[in-house]
Amino acid sequence: MNRPGLFEAAAHCLALADPHLKCSSVAALAVAVEQREFEWDGSFPVRPIGAPGRPEKPALVDPVKVPRRRLGSPDGRAALIHAIAHIEFNAINLALDAAFRFRGMPEQYYFDWISVAGDEARHFRLLQARLENLGHQYGDFPAHNGLWEMAEKTADRCLVRMALVPRVLEARGLDVTPGMIERLRGAGDTESIAALEVILEEEVRHVAIGSHWFNFCCTQENLPPVETFLELLRGHFGGFIRGPFNLSARSRAGFTEQEMDALMAGIG
Repeated sequence: MNRPGLFEAAAHCLALADPHLKCSSVAALAVAVEQREFEWDGSFPVRPIGAPGRPEKPALVDPVKVPRRRLGSPDGRAALIHAIAHIEFNAINLALDAAFRFRGMPEQYYFDWISVAGDEARHFRLLQARLENLGHQYGDFPAHNGLWEMAEKTADRCLVRMALVPRVLEARGLDVTPGMIERLRGAGDTESIAALEVILEEEVRHVAIGSHWFNFCCTQENLPPVETFLELLRGHFGGFIRGPFNLSARSRAGFTEQEMDALMAGIG
């Protein structure tokens, strides 16, 4: 059997639009990478970033036009699960692009991000199954494109990607998921809670991977990590990220006390 080339396979998975095919292909690649059954094909060209493979639905709209989700009805809970499933689908593409785009990193960098892509595909399937139990499919509700837009803005520099995607946008999931779980508990939706608890625990590792490689890039560029991270937040988010903050999960994911103090204080 021919062994897949790592970068060619990552690009292939990234381009797949069908969610089922993308997830199964990513799962196969993650197993190949875990077992070291692949070829290093570093000469495979890096392509300019564009839209990843994704289905025609959901319709992508401005974030303010995404309906608010009331959890008192099955449809309201389905809309919430759909929103999280959309985040996880984007996270598959983000992890694949992180592995594909930034060359010259240590081998473990690529192993890490392909493993994250495999986790995100599993999370998406978990949420997709829950959606089906609630009488819906992925694509039934509108969604926004904020995660991928940040990938496009950070495509030129690994350090900036590691800072602003895993350590800002994906870390937001660590902050807000406990509140979602409590709202779902109030609605008696134990099945959705079980899915979110799995995702929350595993996302800590994903953000920690982002923290590790952000710090690595800072060392390579002889930059102070905390000051560099806070400066990027000032430049891209105006020095403010909305709370609440899950300080325990963020600490496990590699955030320092100085970073968390700055987040709590509005960065400054």
